[in-house]
Amino acid sequence: MADSTHMDVSYVAHLARIHLADGEAELFQGQLDQVLTYVEQLGELDLSSVEPTAHAMALVNVFRNDTPRPSLEHDAVIANAPAAREGQILVPKIME
Repeated sequence: MADSTHMDVSYVAHLARIHLADGEAELFQGQLDQVLTYVEQLGELDLSSVEPTAHAMALVNVFRNDTPRPSLEHDAVIANAPAAREGQILVPKIME
């Protein structure tokens, strides 16, 4: 890896345990060099007036307001439970 715009595809493939067929390393090397050259050009842009963001588009909360409201009656819930004892719903024991 001679400079910041060159990365050896064969080395990266070795690290990733990827077998490259004959000719693939040269093909991918050319493509990777083009991508890294483009990224280097992007690094030359003046972004001093651009505010950092976590997302490309503004996120808006789509959930409803969390306001208290009446719940189910305890006796109605217990009446619909498959098994209950002393006001609590019984569930099967799970042991792994």
